[in-house]
Amino acid sequence: MAKAFLEITMYVSNTNRPTAAGVYNKYKQPFLNEIKGATSKDLLIRDEDVQVLHGFESVEDANAYLKTDIFNNDVVKELSPLFDKAPEIKIYEVA
Repeated sequence: MAKAFLEITMYVSNTNRPTAAGVYNKYKQPFLNEIKGATSKDLLIRDEDVQVLHGFESVEDANAYLKTDIFNNDVVKELSPLFDKAPEIKIYEVA
């Protein structure tokens, strides 16, 4: 069970959403298999934005993920050209 969540809200046009979903699908399993403390990863879609909700065993694990090569060199690199504006990143601790 997740004890912390990393929420990344992305502003991606409808035209670019299939490509963004492809990036999500490409890195979901490596995230779950390779990232310390990872427990879940879900894609949430609304008209105004797309969110990826990452579950972790701790807030420390969530913060550490933001510094990993898979996040910075793979996910961010592939998604950045699709953004209409900068994403919002929030970390929550489960009470």
